[in-house]
Amino acid sequence: MLEPEKGVYIAFEAVIAMLAILGNVLVIWVVKLNPAFQKTTFYFVISLALADIGVGLVMPVAIVVSLKISLSYYACLFMCCQLMIFTQASILSLLAIAIDRYLRLRLLTRYRMQSSQKKIRGALAAIWLLSLLVGLVPFGWAKPKPEISDVMNCTFTNVIKMEYMIYLSFFAGTLIPLFVMCILYAKIFCLIRTKLQPCSMNVNGQRSFYRQEFRTAKSLALVLFLFAVCWLSLCILNCIEHFSQTEIPLHVTYMGILLTHSNSVMNPIVYTFRIKKFRETCIQILRTCIVHKDPEDGTSPNATSSEHS
Repeated sequence: MLEPEKGVYIAFEAVIAMLAILGNVLVIWVVKLNPAFQKTTFYFVISLALADIGVGLVMPVAIVVSLKISLSYYACLFMCCQLMIFTQASILSLLAIAIDRYLRLRLLTRYRMQSSQKKIRGALAAIWLLSLLVGLVPFGWAKPKPEISDVMNCTFTNVIKMEYMIYLSFFAGTLIPLFVMCILYAKIFCLIRTKLQPCSMNVNGQRSFYRQEFRTAKSLALVLFLFAVCWLSLCILNCIEHFSQTEIPLHVTYMGILLTHSNSVMNPIVYTFRIKKFRETCIQILRTCIVHKDPEDGTSPNATSSEHS
C-alpha cells in the first residue's frame, strides 16, 4: 500500500508537471506571437522554457524512482540521467541570458551587429550539447551494475554516484555558473545606474533605453534568484548527507525535490507579472482560446517598439 507522504509527493509531482508544461508552452507561444520578444535574449528564454518543459515531461521518472519499481540497471540509469540533462540545460540557458544582457549593454551597437542568427544557433547548440554530455556522464561514472541480476529497485542513489551529484553537477555545473551570473548582473546594474545618473547623459532616448534595460535586468535577475533558491536547497541536502554521512528524513528529501521541480513553473509567472507586453499577449492568447480567433490577428503592430512597458 502506498505510504501517505509518498502519495502526497506523487500528487504534487503530477500537478507541477502539468503546470510546468502548460506554462512554458505559453512562454514559447507568446514569444512567437510578439515581435518585441523576438530578440537575442528571448531565444535563450525559449531554450530555458524548453528545458522546463523537459523537466515537466520527465517528472514521471521521479515518480517511478520514488516507487522503487524493479527495472533493468541501464533503463533506471537512463531515466535518472534525463533529469540531469534538462537541469543542466536550464542553468546554461540562464548563463547565456546573463552574458547576452551584459554584452548588449557593454558593446551596444557593436553587439547588435555581431549577434547574428548563426551565432545564436551556435550558442543554443552548445548549450544543449554540453547539457547532454554532462547529463550522460553517469553512464561512465555510475555505481557498479549488480552482478547477480540485471533487474534492480530503481532509485536515484542506486545508480547515480553522490560524487557526481556534488562535484560535477553541483560545484562545477551549478555553483560556478551561478557565481558568474551574480557577477554579471552586479556589473549590469552598476553600468545601468551609472548611465542613469543625471550628469551622465542628456538624451531622452538613451535614458529610456537604460530604464527599459533596468526593468529587463530586474525580471531576469528574479528568475535567477528563484532558480538558486529552488535548486540550492536540494544540493545542500546532498552535501550534508554525503559529507556528514547523515541520513536525511524522507519527507525533507521529498520537499527538496518538489522545490527544485517547482522552479519550472515559476518563470512563466515571473514573466506574466513583471513584463506588461508578455501579460497582454497571454491575455490575448486566453481570449483566443475562448473565442477561437487567430491570435496573430490581434498582435499589436506597435509591439516592436519595446520589450517592456
